[in-house]
Amino acid sequence: MPSAVKPPRTLYDKVFEDHIVDEKENDDTILLYIDRHLVHEVTSPQAFEGLRNAGRKVRRPDCTLATVDHNIPTSSRKTLTTTDKFIEEADSRTQCTTLEDNVKAFDLTYFGLDDKRQGIVHIIGPEQGFTLPGTTVVCGDSHTSTHGAFGALAFGIGTSEVEHVLATQTIITQRSKNMKVQVDGELAPDVSSKDIILHVIGVIGTAGGTGSVIEFCGSAIRGLSMEARMSICNMSIEGGARAGMVAPDQITFDYLKGRPLAPKVDSPEWKKAVNYWSSLKSDEDAKWDHEIYIDSKDIAPTVSWGTSPQDVVPITGSVPSPDDFQDEVKKDACKRALKYMGLTAGTPMQDIPVDKVFIGSCTNARIEDLRAAARVVKGKKVASNIKRAMIVPGSGLVKQRAESEGLDKIFLDAGFEWREAGCSMCLGMNPDILSPGERCASTSNRNFEGRQGAGGRTHLMSPVMAAAAAIVGNLADVRKLAPPSMSSGKGSPKVELDAHMEDVSSDEDLDRIIDAPADQPSHGSSTSTKGASAGMPKFETLRGYAAPMDIANIDTDAIIPKQFLKTIKRSGLGSALFHAWRYEAGSSAENSEFVLNKAPFRDSKILVCTGPNFGCGSSREHAPWALLDFGIKCIIAPSFGDIFFNNTFKNGMLPIRIDDSAALSSIHAVAASGKEIEVDLPNQVIRDADGKELAKFDVEQFRKHCLVNGLDDIGLTMANVEKIEKHELKRTRDWPWLDGSGFLARHRKGPVKVEAVAVPKTNRGEEVKEPLEW
Repeated sequence: MPSAVKPPRTLYDKVFEDHIVDEKENDDTILLYIDRHLVHEVTSPQAFEGLRNAGRKVRRPDCTLATVDHNIPTSSRKTLTTTDKFIEEADSRTQCTTLEDNVKAFDLTYFGLDDKRQGIVHIIGPEQGFTLPGTTVVCGDSHTSTHGAFGALAFGIGTSEVEHVLATQTIITQRSKNMKVQVDGELAPDVSSKDIILHVIGVIGTAGGTGSVIEFCGSAIRGLSMEARMSICNMSIEGGARAGMVAPDQITFDYLKGRPLAPKVDSPEWKKAVNYWSSLKSDEDAKWDHEIYIDSKDIAPTVSWGTSPQDVVPITGSVPSPDDFQDEVKKDACKRALKYMGLTAGTPMQDIPVDKVFIGSCTNARIEDLRAAARVVKGKKVASNIKRAMIVPGSGLVKQRAESEGLDKIFLDAGFEWREAGCSMCLGMNPDILSPGERCASTSNRNFEGRQGAGGRTHLMSPVMAAAAAIVGNLADVRKLAPPSMSSGKGSPKVELDAHMEDVSSDEDLDRIIDAPADQPSHGSSTSTKGASAGMPKFETLRGYAAPMDIANIDTDAIIPKQFLKTIKRSGLGSALFHAWRYEAGSSAENSEFVLNKAPFRDSKILVCTGPNFGCGSSREHAPWALLDFGIKCIIAPSFGDIFFNNTFKNGMLPIRIDDSAALSSIHAVAASGKEIEVDLPNQVIRDADGKELAKFDVEQFRKHCLVNGLDDIGLTMANVEKIEKHELKRTRDWPWLDGSGFLARHRKGPVKVEAVAVPKTNRGEEVKEPLEW
């Protein structure tokens, strides 16, 4: 019989369906195979500790690539001997040396500080050819969406999921909606891909893509280089999307030629790969859940003014007023942002002075970004009022390439600092931070309160716009400074195709890179971090005080500021919860107006938030850890950031979506009155203290089953290991280029065999009586 004709599919549908290991018939839950896993020091230590506690190995070492980037100093490494001696700050040092211990113990490929290929995780993956079209890519970092520029399905995950991927090479997930953002027309001079994505986020908002994967398409997107496409996909998460994707094409294939981990050009594998990659495009009559159409002529050089990536205006515009917004939530958000940013409504954006300039981050620290910025500053000087202007290459190989082209000299002559590779001032977890009140022109991706340093004020923009700000001393219009030859980000320069393609030259070099020095002391944590692997407490009925909150877009930086992420433990973070709001600026004195500092809400077990998009921003699992450590096990809100929503379940917590405004107002009123409420998960009902029903709620049945029974995801997945093995056989047959190659070939020993599968247990150690699947 002829095979059934498949319905029209999107790019996302095609990649997703090629990676389904198993799908439950009566649920939306899917077990998805992961081709590529990137690991850094901040979100991995608790995951590795979970493996140790459960006696588990990494299933596919050839599918994981690790580096350090978030915590490391970007100062000169001329004095580097060991990581332990080089990093001065104790918590940062511990996270980095813990990763060194973990990659050695679990036999993973690692680019450390002494490796010229070290860099920001989302820059080294593409430049090594680790990122390939049609793959699934994950990392404990929300900006994993960057890799979608290759036609990969790439998204951030929490630490519990990092552990799950390491142990099983799969992830438990659900299908996302399909969203199309089509940008057509020729970009105006000096308008770049960063302007495109800032404009898009300004149109759809930071929650516009929630629950969706965005495919960026249209003539303007097709005309962009790979590096420009990466910048766009990088910030799709700032629009609330799970991921962003661009269909692979000849520009993609040309970029991949000669990369260490890509198939060898002109080999049978390369030809087979290109044939498959060429099929990865949305069918003409594919169905979309959301469609956005943008004309390039409407996009100008764009900058942010507030504390959310959606707070953007053209550089020719002015700071908005709360009266410019009709929605009361947006009015309040504008008032709050203006106060934090120290701005007055109506001020022309070009009249705003700048203290510091940062050109770097996983969004804009590639060779094309540095070339574009260098064209603006060449022959000029940094303005006298600029305290510090920094250029931070995204990897050691980007830095090496830039120096070979003389870009470092251009920047140094102009008065910029030329730094080593790392995340640097993007998130201020390292020595590169803003002081309170300092204003920064930044090429990073987030402008949340305190993102670049407590009290720091961030304006997002493109590399050429940041370069212009450094020269003028204010937020500036690059079109007044740029030479006529300024590129708009189109095409892919021929010289760029053979950049970043260095491989190891010997087995000795390989061993040095992958393994820590033989005499390296152990830095393992003495604190047990048992989490998901050890089972979770059952969640059945929760009764307690519910703290009322009326703020929209409460991001993960607000839930727990990044300075508290420097831990290798899951516990002890409750004191840092909502730190900037709970305490007076610069002191340990409590802010008496904040809800969690008032009785009876100090003892809250539940949060009720009337504003949408709770938990937007980073993939950091530290946010639910902090809430849980404080004592909060349930959050009720109209909507959630996708990654945060998923992370709460992984920690035995219950996020409840209530989009009925009347029902939410009723719950909020009871909470604000200081009376307890009850959340009944088995019956999916919220009640007041007297037992009166306030609202019903929905929850995915698989997640409900796991919460009610206190079940461990990894144990459930390993009970289906034969299905994973079956997919891996198909993967090797159909996509052989995905098995370990290049310097990953040393791991090509096949997946770790599971001799016996433990019966899943509840948190009380009882065997689960009913038959279970993941």
